[in-house]
Amino acid sequence: QLQLVESGGDLVQPGGSLRLSCAASGFTLHYYAIDWFRQAPGKEREGVSCISGSGGGTAYASSVKGRFTISRDNAGHTVYLQMNRLKPEDTAVYYCAARTRLYHACSGYVGPYDYWGQGTQVTVSS
Repeated sequence: QLQLVESGGDLVQPGGSLRLSCAASGFTLHYYAIDWFRQAPGKEREGVSCISGSGGGTAYASSVKGRFTISRDNAGHTVYLQMNRLKPEDTAVYYCAARTRLYHACSGYVGPYDYWGQGTQVTVSS
């Protein structure tokens, strides 16, 4: 079975840090761009970050720029989202999604995804 699995979500205090992982099962991520999304209760899903298939291109939502960093390992197994200086408004379920379509690009991508993870909960208390 081909799938993505997110992990690393937890309950943290404001100002704390977490590192989320998006791991591929049954395939490698060498030729996929990976996008992170999040959805808070009562709110619409929003894009958070993206990394291109080569790893050379990245993008961030304005709300997380300067606090979050996306990266990928050389083995093509896992993509990470390092989250620093977390705020209560970062509370959400975080999802990763993989695409081969326009895998070299991140900025302004609108289109389908090949795989979605099931999500991991991030809660930032106040």
